[in-house]
Amino acid sequence: MIPFSILDLSLITDDGDAASAFRHSGDLVRHAEELGFARYWVAEHHAMPGIASAATSVLIGYLAGLTQRIRVGAGGVMLPNHAPLVIAEQFGTLATLYPGRIDLGLGRAPGSDQTVARALRRRPDNADTFPEDVLELLHYFEPAQPGQLVVATPGAGCDIPVWLLGSSLYSAQLAAVLGLPFAFASHFAPRMMEEAVALYRHQFKPSRYLSAPHVMLAMNVIAADTCEEAERLFTSHQMYFVALRSGRPRAYPAPVDPATLPWSPVERAQIEAALACRAVGDLGTVTQTIRAFVERHKPDELIMTAPIHDHQARRRSIEIVMEAHRLLAAQPGG
Repeated sequence: MIPFSILDLSLITDDGDAASAFRHSGDLVRHAEELGFARYWVAEHHAMPGIASAATSVLIGYLAGLTQRIRVGAGGVMLPNHAPLVIAEQFGTLATLYPGRIDLGLGRAPGSDQTVARALRRRPDNADTFPEDVLELLHYFEPAQPGQLVVATPGAGCDIPVWLLGSSLYSAQLAAVLGLPFAFASHFAPRMMEEAVALYRHQFKPSRYLSAPHVMLAMNVIAADTCEEAERLFTSHQMYFVALRSGRPRAYPAPVDPATLPWSPVERAQIEAALACRAVGDLGTVTQTIRAFVERHKPDELIMTAPIHDHQARRRSIEIVMEAHRLLAAQPGG
């Protein structure tokens, strides 16, 4: 069976704060390592009342320091918000402290709205230079050459896998041209997933970074001991998503009875479309859903969100996910 990984936004719940979010992420990464997950990624978002992972590299350092084996990284850093040299030095520092365990996924979105983007001193045209910025960043990770005017210290010569992330065809094409691994944000924007993956695989050019295309797909997975409990837990993510898409971001809400959700047909259709890549249910349901998804799309890795309000329920969810992984691995062809 392909590797399973976790994408954690370090959720700030409506009964918690950033400090509790970090404690929960620290506990979850240790638990994920014990269970056998391959990677644990956090993502850059700014001025979001429900997400604590804004200072992504700082949080990665904290999580890596709590663990011994699991790879820890960014899924991702929004490169247009930063000078490539700064990211090279930050991740060079992380890779020096935790050699062989740091990943760097790069996106070109702001990770915020336009008002926050201006506060980040991000110009509207920053994303236009994304390909050049990626190349500059890759250059800083190469061994320093005699006479090189700007050297990332630390950073030069560090072994840091660089991924491109995306929810459209743009990053798929760029990852293919550069010969980099590609991760698609199918957990919230699955509409172009199949086309992007096909394009990436068809246009991929082997490079010194990667000899063959490598695709990671994202999936929302909420597992519980019963399907009814999983559906109840899923209401938190549904409410959070509707608030976000309505321009009213909020702290992560507690779950409710699914029958009480007061959404219009349009809102329900938006949820079904955006959150289509999901497995919600008990062990049997989650195992079957993941198997069907992997057989259809054939990713090389699967990275899963665990967007659950209660931390103990989140821990239980990833336990069930790895039970599903063992069942799938034991099947013929697994």
